Amino acid sequence: MIRKVTSTLAALLLPFCAFADSDYPPKVKAVVEQRCMVCHGCYDAPCQLKMDAWAGVQRGASKEIVYDGARITDAVPTRLFEDAQTVEQWRQKGFYPVLNDESPDRGVMARMLALKQQHPLPNEKLLPDTITLGVDREQQCTKPNNFDAFADKHPLWGMPYGLPGLNKEEHTTVTQWLNEGAPGVPMLSPSEAELDAVQQWEAFFNGKSLKHRLTARYMYEHLFVGDLYFSDLGPTGLYYSLVRSRTPTGQPIDIIATRRPYNSPGEARFYYRLQQQRSVALAKRHMPYALNAERMQRWQSLFLNPSYKVTTLPPYGIDVAVNPFIAYRELPQSARYKFMLDEAHFTIMGYIKGPVCRGQIALSVIDDHFWIVFISPDSKDSLLMADFLASESDNMRLPKTGQRAVLSLLEWRNYAKGQLKFLQAKTAFIADITAGSDGTKIDLDLIWDGDGYNDNAALTVFRHINSASVVKGFVGQQPKTAWVINYPLLERIHYLLVADFDVFGNVAHQLETRLYMDFLRMEGEQNFLFFLPEKDRIPLRNFWYRGATEDTKNQVMTESVAYSQQTDIQYHTDDPKRELLSLLQQRQPGGEAPQYQPADPRFAKLQTLQGKPFSLMPEVAFVEVRGKDNKARVFTILHNDSYSNNAQIFKEKKRRIPEEDYLTVVKGFIGAYPNAFFQLSDQNLENFVAAIMSMRSEADYANLVTDYGVRRTNVPLFWPLSDRLNAQYKESQPIEAGLFDLNRYENR
Repeated sequence: MIRKVTSTLAALLLPFCAFADSDYPPKVKAVVEQRCMVCHGCYDAPCQLKMDAWAGVQRGASKEIVYDGARITDAVPTRLFEDAQTVEQWRQKGFYPVLNDESPDRGVMARMLALKQQHPLPNEKLLPDTITLGVDREQQCTKPNNFDAFADKHPLWGMPYGLPGLNKEEHTTVTQWLNEGAPGVPMLSPSEAELDAVQQWEAFFNGKSLKHRLTARYMYEHLFVGDLYFSDLGPTGLYYSLVRSRTPTGQPIDIIATRRPYNSPGEARFYYRLQQQRSVALAKRHMPYALNAERMQRWQSLFLNPSYKVTTLPPYGIDVAVNPFIAYRELPQSARYKFMLDEAHFTIMGYIKGPVCRGQIALSVIDDHFWIVFISPDSKDSLLMADFLASESDNMRLPKTGQRAVLSLLEWRNYAKGQLKFLQAKTAFIADITAGSDGTKIDLDLIWDGDGYNDNAALTVFRHINSASVVKGFVGQQPKTAWVINYPLLERIHYLLVADFDVFGNVAHQLETRLYMDFLRMEGEQNFLFFLPEKDRIPLRNFWYRGATEDTKNQVMTESVAYSQQTDIQYHTDDPKRELLSLLQQRQPGGEAPQYQPADPRFAKLQTLQGKPFSLMPEVAFVEVRGKDNKARVFTILHNDSYSNNAQIFKEKKRRIPEEDYLTVVKGFIGAYPNAFFQLSDQNLENFVAAIMSMRSEADYANLVTDYGVRRTNVPLFWPLSDRLNAQYKESQPIEAGLFDLNRYENR
């Protein structure tokens, strides 16, 4: 009875700040991180039970689905710490408790854990069909009052779902905590040095002049997704979000929650603040961004020191705010471009990884593997771009957000016409700046070289069906395609897929985003084609777009455009695309990507072949190889799927060409959602590679997993290996690392 009264009183007296600023007790957090957060984090957490923060467990769960590609109206946002601030507010939004204050052992969370202990996984190789997997599986989201019926119908659905249960010590740790009322403890507080850094940066972001205010608004709309940290202070483990608050520095943050970062914060004065993040870093959404003295000085030199005037602040209305070429026309275009290029990896990561956690809509538009470079911000092209962009801003307009449920075919055609007009104008613009003996040369000098040191100048993207990764350097074999990105393309990618993308949006918004991204991909590919000899451009375009319509191909490059400008690069082989990619790899800082080179020749065979055997491999596999000294090395095997083209939304399976699939093997980790773990000794590595190369059927892959893999059902090995991999990731990349997500782990 005492426990009942104590836990109930604690819930009633729980202050506002305790909900936001409390954490799990250390021993409990160690278990919850490794066994719960690896599935329950971000928007794709089952039943929206976000356990990556103590407040998420207090909030509870919801039957509402965030990823619903068929909804005709926008969903109500349910962002933890933003869209409601107390447990009671979340109850009003339909979230139900997973804890029970009066009878802790009767709470949903406690009963889910107990159910797993009562009904562990069957001692079989594969999970039974009654345990459904996949990102689109139907979720039960059982409430306390119907748990008995749920347990009778699904006895094997205890937590962790579809994985080995907690061991005795882990189970005792968590259940004792639940029986005590699941109390929180104060979060780690910033040091005095960090508090000083917060004040300095908030002062920077809240300058009073129009120049300061417009600069801060631009930065906020690009950094709102970031995990900001103070690199001058060393690794403190704390990250911050740039938010808008009704309160100034020195007062508790009162966040202004808007659907998108460019939405109006209201008429009253507001302040940019750095809010300490309360959630654990998850690999699928973690986007670190360093703040330091050098960064502040760089931004001063780009935006605040130059002599120019800002005469007015742009309105927040949708006709202006969603179009950065209009909203920020008074900020120097070169400053905006350099701001994004300095951390181009972060800029592209916003689209490739981003906070949405599951990206089928946006990611089905890209190839499984491609390289990215950027036009130099100091080229004549970039220096003259500002006036050109002003004249073309209407043709580059992005989709306007709204509540319509059906995408208008007329609207879509208008976008297509506008993009084609822009490309025609761009071709004329290029012709103008390259004309004459003193014109810009279309050669490697036009490509940004990172100023000789910045390794953001060479990036590689890997798509893993419904997630993706972007890393520095040119990783893996030469890809089928590459993008050359300039300022207007980079800015539109950010606003379309980061600032404007709404995971809670309706089907029209998500479809429109995907369709418009087609144009942006094609534009990046067109820019790359311009660096090749004229005679090779159309054949390569046709290869990239096998089976696509002529209209689609012409959005990439028409024959008249293909022969309008010659390249100034002197080629010496009959494979200029390969030659160009090789030249770029040698030229760009970090282009060779030494940090990802496998450094083991036995993997080389897997990277020189392509074909159906490789189509059997999972998208992302982590491989732990132990030497005679018992020291482990970790590698990632990435499966790159091939398609005839990426210009269609549907019928993806019909466009698959498994004969062209290939693998990329890297040292360390790439990918946030591992689909398989393999564990082997160094002396078996050659046999492991040979087994992959000899696969011809699903049965062959099953044998590979039996010999070297660790299935979901492997009770003694699964969690220890998962823990080691997470620990090694954190040790090898302490800033970039986050917990891996196991929702997509296969059952094969």
